[in-house]
Amino acid sequence: MALNRNFPALKNDRILKAALGEKPDKTPIWVMRQAGRYLPEFLQYRKEHSFFEICQNPEHASEVTLMPLRRFELDAAIIFSDILVIPQALGMEVEMRAGVGPVLPEPLTLDKAATLSANGTAQKLEYVGHAINLTRHKLEGKVPLFGFSGAPWTLMGYMIEGGGSKTYSKAKKWLYAFPEESHALINTLTEVIIDYLVMQIEYGAQIVQIFDSNAEYLNKQLYATFCLPYLKRISQDVRTKLKEKNLQEVPMVLFAKGGWYCLEELADLGYEVLGIDWTVEPKFVRNILKNKNITIQGNLDPSALYASKADLENYIKTMLEEFGNGRYIANLGHGIYPDAPIDSVQTFVDTVHNFDG
Repeated sequence: MALNRNFPALKNDRILKAALGEKPDKTPIWVMRQAGRYLPEFLQYRKEHSFFEICQNPEHASEVTLMPLRRFELDAAIIFSDILVIPQALGMEVEMRAGVGPVLPEPLTLDKAATLSANGTAQKLEYVGHAINLTRHKLEGKVPLFGFSGAPWTLMGYMIEGGGSKTYSKAKKWLYAFPEESHALINTLTEVIIDYLVMQIEYGAQIVQIFDSNAEYLNKQLYATFCLPYLKRISQDVRTKLKEKNLQEVPMVLFAKGGWYCLEELADLGYEVLGIDWTVEPKFVRNILKNKNITIQGNLDPSALYASKADLENYIKTMLEEFGNGRYIANLGHGIYPDAPIDSVQTFVDTVHNFDG
């Protein structure tokens, strides 16, 4: 599949404006996991195709990416993929089991970790680039397209635990007991992520997000040691490599779920946008970051979508009022849940766009 960078003109740049500190005509909104399991059309598609078959086939991934845009006036699309395609590209088996989620049948060991190499790994993920390129053209400039990656620590956690965990104690054990090996693994993952994001941007991603979904399992000292330096390196080296390729920089978003304990430090890593989870009050965030030149994204509790329409509208308006309309992108505080009501998503989008506070 040939790379075609002759993209249609962008018609809706609200999210890009907000990310760069400019004033859009309306508050922009998108929803984490908006292309996925809460949509009936996606569930029907899954009856015909396995999860990773969709991820690895550009036509399938593009089709699913476009599904929520046909229903809702969202201000961005996000390519359908998964953060665990990186462990796959590193040679680990990853299964998506119904009712369980991602499972890595053979978790990473110290011996195996020592053999992992970043060389050529991003190239194995070129199918994501092809999906992005195809989707950019199919969008016809309607909205910008997100690319994304998991953060090093979050990927490390899944790789060592063999899937999700309530404590991530096995992965945290490495940080305490095997710090050198942990740094080596995180460094390898960081190198892969940098090349992976650069490839996504080269193929057409107009904004990218780093998901550090497991930040909440660490304390400030561990996060400062094993996460912050590598996240900073990602933001710096992605831009450096884009310049080397004569490619334009794009806004970068960092979402560290549960990382409330180091908001100031996260805001100093060079990302244009900082995603906030639902456990943090908007006024607290604005106060902590009042002197930071950064856009905030978030942070409606995904469970709020189960509320009555009137209550949901009030929750959304309160959030919008407290965040204010400067340098802000509306979103959930984490990914949308599988049984989220479709009508509530419509209410979320409409309330944000109609808000004139």
